[in-house]
Amino acid sequence: MSTTPSDVLRKAYGDDIILFDEQNESTVYHLLKEFVYDNKTYAVLQSDELKKEDEVAVFRVTQGADGEYELETIEDDDEYENVSELYDEMVFPDGDDL
Repeated sequence: MSTTPSDVLRKAYGDDIILFDEQNESTVYHLLKEFVYDNKTYAVLQSDELKKEDEVAVFRVTQGADGEYELETIEDDDEYENVSELYDEMVFPDGDDL
């Protein structure tokens, strides 16, 4: 499984991205990594709250009709697992040594 680096979000929004939840509450996320896998772009983000728990949020990046980038929650469990594993391999390339 190979990936290609991407920087579409970083170019458009910088290192910090503000996301709003259903209650219109905003949270600042730091953009950790972007990459293309299987012709789809993915972004790995981390808020201060997630950082405390050593967790990340993984999203699929899409482009709306207006040209704006959007982050979609990955609903498919297999897709999410594959993308999460790819990210782990990028961050911890020698994961077998753990």
